[in-house]
Amino acid sequence: MTARTEVVQAAGGVVWRRSDSAELEVMLVHRPRYDDWTVPKGKLEPHEDHAAAALREVEEETGLRCTLGPELMSTSYRDRRGRPKHVRYWAMTPGGGTFTPTDEVDEVRWLGVAAAQALLTYERDLPVLAALERAI
Repeated sequence: MTARTEVVQAAGGVVWRRSDSAELEVMLVHRPRYDDWTVPKGKLEPHEDHAAAALREVEEETGLRCTLGPELMSTSYRDRRGRPKHVRYWAMTPGGGTFTPTDEVDEVRWLGVAAAQALLTYERDLPVLAALERAI
């Protein structure tokens, strides 16, 4: 008999805006613990749905209270502990708030899509940005 590995459920958001020149910009976060650049995301709390978790995680990591837009896509991969992880993403627009550096996220950057694609640490995040471009 083999033990069944539980899939880690997570959710996140691609926060976007238009620059003064109407260029699409997205927000990336830097996590010092992993020294990586990614979109904000995190694990679901018990009894929390994916959409609520996405909004909570984005606010916790960026300080921004956002409005949920269309669901973009999901990714599945193995986390750093080797567990299967499934992440659902939504487009989000900022509605207020201010970023304050923490131990979890020490920097955020607003970037055009091409610059964001170049900075992202994980290739699995690239289709998420492409899904945002198609959705808006």
